[in-house]
Amino acid sequence: MSSEEGVKAALEVVAQSAAGIFSLTTLLQGEEFLRAVQILSSSKGRVVVTGLGKSGLIGRKICATLASTGTPALFMHPAEALHGDLGMTVPDDVFLALSNSGHTEELIGLLPSLKLFGNKLIAITGNADSVLAKNADAAIVYQIEKEGCPLNLAPMATTTASLVIGDAMAAALMKIKHFESHDFARFHPRGALGRKLLTRVKDLMSHQLPLVSGDQSMFEALEILIATNLGAVLVPGDNQGLLGLISDGDIKRLLKNRDNLDSLKVTSVMTRSPVTVEEDMLAEEALRIMQNPSRFVTVVPVMKENKLTGLLRMHDILQAKIR
Repeated sequence: MSSEEGVKAALEVVAQSAAGIFSLTTLLQGEEFLRAVQILSSSKGRVVVTGLGKSGLIGRKICATLASTGTPALFMHPAEALHGDLGMTVPDDVFLALSNSGHTEELIGLLPSLKLFGNKLIAITGNADSVLAKNADAAIVYQIEKEGCPLNLAPMATTTASLVIGDAMAAALMKIKHFESHDFARFHPRGALGRKLLTRVKDLMSHQLPLVSGDQSMFEALEILIATNLGAVLVPGDNQGLLGLISDGDIKRLLKNRDNLDSLKVTSVMTRSPVTVEEDMLAEEALRIMQNPSRFVTVVPVMKENKLTGLLRMHDILQAKIR
């Protein structure tokens, strides 16, 4: 086979899959899809996704998408379901079954039990006349003329269509349930979005406070700065408040012009009313404040109800991969 023939075969898969996806625009506006979404959105149980072979693999992805976007779901292998795993379900669970032919033996074997237990059934299939479609409470039937496979045997365009239908369901349910980015973050706490939307200043700040009094010398302040290695020293005020801050940059600039720091008091050097952040603030918001071009800082005191509670370094935010 020439390379040109290989490319032609590859493009045929894309063409057939694209045609199949395009045909779904009408299907997704039909009664069966709307009924399926209504069943899922009103269910008090989970979505039990099931399928065999390639359909099962697509089902696993649909299951994962539903679960991560606010619709509790699990995947159940139909053969395992027939041998005891049905015991993990309750009548409020909705079954979502995938089968191109609609005649998969293991899925058909589930039908009597689903009727007995009272579970709703949604089918994604390519055969409207199949046993599965006719027994479903909602049957979403796609029409794919060719798989795109050179032999027209291996599932290609049909599995792509099934996957897109599943994604469309998830998207519709997200809108109906008012699922927002902060909800998504709750289910993805270690992902980039989760870190960005869940990590607060109090999660990253240092509780070790490098404190100096206003009447101490700058030499003493320098010793504390070196010992704590936090990039600044803080001058506390009345009632656990904050009087001022001296950064390591302040001291470096000071050392350029004078050698003796013993005679210089902290109050004469400190920055009064420095940039601060609140401990319940999102770390992302704190980073924006610190990176403000008009007052760029790399370390900030952390406050809560006008009381000094910690110190936050830009380094800690960036190390937590929050940008």
